[in-house]
Amino acid sequence: MISIHEKTLQDLEFSTVLEQVSEHCVTHLGHLKTLDIAPFKNKEQLLKELQVTNEYLSSFYNDNRIPNHGFDTISKELQLLKIENTFLEPHSLKKIVSISLTCNEIVKFLKKFEIYYPGLKAFSSQIEITKALIESIDAVIDRFNDVKDNASPLLNAIRQNINKLKGKINSSFTSALNMYHNLEYLDDIRESVVDNKRVLAVKAMHRRKVKGAIMGGSKTGSIVYIEPETTLLHTRELNNLEYEESEEIVRILKQLTNFLRDYLPLIENYQLFLTEMDVISAKARYARSIDGILPEITEEKNVYLRDAYHPLLYLNNLKKKQKTYPQTIELDQESRIIVISGPNAGGKSITLKTVGLLQLMFQSGLLIPVHERSKVSVFDRILTDIGDNQSIENQLSTYSYRLKQMNFFLKKCNKNTLFLIDEFGTGSDPELGGALAETFLEEFYARNAFGIITTHYANLKILASEKPEMINANMMFNERTLEPMYRLALGQPGSSFTFEVAQKNGIPYGLINRAKKKIERSKVRFDATIAKLQKERSRLEKTSESLKINEKKKQTEADKLEGINEKIQKKLESYQELYDDNQRLIYLGQKVNDIAESFFENNRKKELMGELFKLVQIENSKRKKVTAKEKKITKEKVTQVKKEAEKKVDVIREKKKKAKEKAIVVEKPKPILKVGYRVRMQDGRSVGSIDRIEKNKATVNYGLFTTIVSMDLLELVEAVTLKK
Repeated sequence: MISIHEKTLQDLEFSTVLEQVSEHCVTHLGHLKTLDIAPFKNKEQLLKELQVTNEYLSSFYNDNRIPNHGFDTISKELQLLKIENTFLEPHSLKKIVSISLTCNEIVKFLKKFEIYYPGLKAFSSQIEITKALIESIDAVIDRFNDVKDNASPLLNAIRQNINKLKGKINSSFTSALNMYHNLEYLDDIRESVVDNKRVLAVKAMHRRKVKGAIMGGSKTGSIVYIEPETTLLHTRELNNLEYEESEEIVRILKQLTNFLRDYLPLIENYQLFLTEMDVISAKARYARSIDGILPEITEEKNVYLRDAYHPLLYLNNLKKKQKTYPQTIELDQESRIIVISGPNAGGKSITLKTVGLLQLMFQSGLLIPVHERSKVSVFDRILTDIGDNQSIENQLSTYSYRLKQMNFFLKKCNKNTLFLIDEFGTGSDPELGGALAETFLEEFYARNAFGIITTHYANLKILASEKPEMINANMMFNERTLEPMYRLALGQPGSSFTFEVAQKNGIPYGLINRAKKKIERSKVRFDATIAKLQKERSRLEKTSESLKINEKKKQTEADKLEGINEKIQKKLESYQELYDDNQRLIYLGQKVNDIAESFFENNRKKELMGELFKLVQIENSKRKKVTAKEKKITKEKVTQVKKEAEKKVDVIREKKKKAKEKAIVVEKPKPILKVGYRVRMQDGRSVGSIDRIEKNKATVNYGLFTTIVSMDLLELVEAVTLKK
């Protein structure tokens, strides 16, 4: 059976996590229930809770969002339903309608999308879907939280009589108002309202002349408020009817409340279900805020936390826009115990707390901020000894308290235990305390327990290097600046950098040398060796990171070149298609020109039409039938390619133009064109004869047709005057 001590929750600041989770709740009951979250004692329940939380988290990233689960608390209504002869007010009944509708909607949704949310569907299967509550309440209460007229025949009749009576009261009051106004007994305001009744505003001097009941007067005493005698009788009758109405409403509400008492267990389940949904939703929203996931759960004792973040530190740094450094740590049968060493303020304690808090969150049904390839397993106990923990009340010193804790550890520690101890062995004489700490560690090791400790003691570092299932680790430091890098390196112990840090903080070098002489030379050499190894590892880490960055850059450049190559290949293919199309059009133009020349020579229209028809048939035999959409796509593609080609041609022409401008060109004198000369366009092949010249424009006859062309665009083919 899983059992986590209360002190563990305090040491790892689990209550702070719950406060952050509760902020994501939308109901008061959900908020309170979230603050009471504790580690599960049953593994099956834990796995179910993790599954439903993970399913709710997945709903944020798909199109099937779970409906809103918000509701108004009905705890008071449930208490009244348990007491006989009580009844619920209309607004309370409407709250029950709302909670019923919400539950029905969520249960129907989860049933419809069971394939996406199997865990939530199983969780909601205990809730019965029924419209009996909704229909019974809606039949009595309207949308304004009033009892409907047709809730009972008697209530309907009473309200009809009330309406008729109110009409009589208004008409009688109006007649009295007009009468006394004409007699000038009334003040300028004429009327007012007292105790929800219309009254006449009578001048004080005429109050004895107006018959009725005096209801009050103004502060100055100049006005007396009188209810006319003609309305008094109707008012008394109205009071009787209103009393009967209230009695009938109470009877109807009692009847409806008695009907709801049969559904009391279901209504209680509704509230419990929506409260649980609120807690699950809050867990999922909190997981989204810390990038939490559900890692792989293993039956064997194996904890592999890759890129793990301390959630409290992560959110705090996120607000400050500061970087949070993730840690990767592994506990398995080959390395059950990790001894972390290194200088203070390097991140040892936060690494220890990260592992403990994430394990605690996981065993409480919360998702944790780790890499998706991480692994976790369930421990029966998590034992912690973190902080000073001096006890003034019990007159315990730090060391006495720690010894008491170690005694508790020895009673509870076994193969299903995870222990976390910060600054192991401190508080007493270093040598004696270190020896006792080593003995405790050997005992924990012998019991096959899993754990992490932080220490400065050399004997514990040596023990970790000697035991096969124990491993050293250190928090890496920059060897030049002695600034922490906040990265855990497994495999070797860390130096405390005692003298280096002292020198950096301005302690005179002479004092540091005197301190070195006061300790054993072997210990100095041992610490120096560790420091040297740690510096070497730091340099190797930097080199490795640099190589990875360079490799990533090269891969990026290679991907870019490959992309450019693909684009060039596609453009070449497009240009080739455009070139082939243009060649075909040139060929067709040449054919048409040959046919035109043949007709020009023999003037045979029938032969001309036959040749053209034959040419068209040949071309159409090569074409394929395509849809209008395909034609549009092809046309757009050709247009785009033409534009690109024209841009490049324009660039080439511009270059040629500039080259021509630079070169000295001797222009040939243009020949004088006359009527009858055979000419052609400068960029064409068809030959025609000039029929007429007017204003530097010539009418050129091509046989089939004539056209007017600027003289500057024509070139001479043969200077022979045609005979007419």
